[in-house]
Amino acid sequence: MSSKRPSCATAGDVMRTVLPDAETADLVALVEAALDAHADRRGRGAWTGRQPAHTVYVPADRVSTDTVASWGRRARHLLDAHAPAAGDLAAVFDVDSAAADQVRERVADKLSTEPIEDLRIDFEDGYGSREDDEEDRDAERAARVAGDSSAPAFVGLRVKSFADGAHRRAIRTLDGFVSTLLDTTGGTLPDGFVITFPKVIAAAHVEAFATLLDRLEHALGLPERRLVFEIQVETTESVIDHAGRITLPALVRAAGGRMVGAHFGVFDYTAACGLPGDQQRLDHPACDFARNVMQVTLAGTGVRLSDGSTNRVPADDSSAAVHAVWRHHARLVRHGLAHGFFQGWDLHPAHLVSRFAVLHAYHLAHLDDTIGRLAAWSADSPAAAVTDEPATIRALLGSLRRAVDCGAIDEDRALAAAGIDRETLTHT
Repeated sequence: MSSKRPSCATAGDVMRTVLPDAETADLVALVEAALDAHADRRGRGAWTGRQPAHTVYVPADRVSTDTVASWGRRARHLLDAHAPAAGDLAAVFDVDSAAADQVRERVADKLSTEPIEDLRIDFEDGYGSREDDEEDRDAERAARVAGDSSAPAFVGLRVKSFADGAHRRAIRTLDGFVSTLLDTTGGTLPDGFVITFPKVIAAAHVEAFATLLDRLEHALGLPERRLVFEIQVETTESVIDHAGRITLPALVRAAGGRMVGAHFGVFDYTAACGLPGDQQRLDHPACDFARNVMQVTLAGTGVRLSDGSTNRVPADDSSAAVHAVWRHHARLVRHGLAHGFFQGWDLHPAHLVSRFAVLHAYHLAHLDDTIGRLAAWSADSPAAAVTDEPATIRALLGSLRRAVDCGAIDEDRALAAAGIDRETLTHT
């Protein structure tokens, strides 16, 4: 065989090749099959559009049509009582003094207009075990709350775990809740309706839950895959199984395209790992490991990630008690943001203040850089200080969209400054 390399074609010539199409047909088929498999994996559970910044869990017996407004009023009271001026907020949350006025104004407006983005009505740990008649009544009443005009953009319920032996009760509650919700709304589910499936220990449980949703859809005349759910990653088995295999890919497959989220459950997970009570915290290295596994295994699947919660709440209405909780929660929210978790759980009105103060300060601190790089990209400017890769542009667009969604910046201003249209911002 000659060692001479094929000559390069000159301008205007047809490039010389040595392999006919028939010689590479099997390779092309192999590549395309892998692409199809990858596209199928990426499409599983995909839920496009806005992702809420947080999820608020309220026990089913305590939820009402006033819940969202009540939480907003209580959070606003805490803000006005314990951070009445921008300087107070800057000191508590370590916000740049130049941005403190804007951050406080945005937080106050958020608490007045949309204090809860995602409400999860809880029938599990926060609700406990009740007599069947009582849970039936609470399921029907809570479903009417979920279907009321006072409900936030995202709403749903957390059923009891299949791992706790309460699977029959979970099935009955879900059936009654969804049936009553449809009766309340005239047959249409809220756009942001989602179900939370806790304490996953086996793919078989996820498969059974997905099949249950399929049967409910058929019985209620709902479109296929209209009922979607998020799992809670709060058992060691949901991260690594007893054979040493990473579990999450099997859970996604078992969900059959219905899994839209994976929420980390800090307290059950850290307890299962044997950590003492004072170490059951979101920023513990054991939790970082679990979240890193969630990130890597769920990347590209369309399954959205959410961080967990803190159980620390103000002991009283003193500024010292409230500020201590705010600082603690703020540190955990920042930890999540740095690790790519842009959603988390909130369990008390005080957490709304720290959640949105940190989010708004975070987005505003990065806003000029984000908009500048997107503006250079949209204008194809050769003078840009940073030449961003397409993957980075997608990340920058995602950051800007989250800033708009949580209320840190007005959409029209963001679009104009970045030189992009709404379609680019919402669908890239």
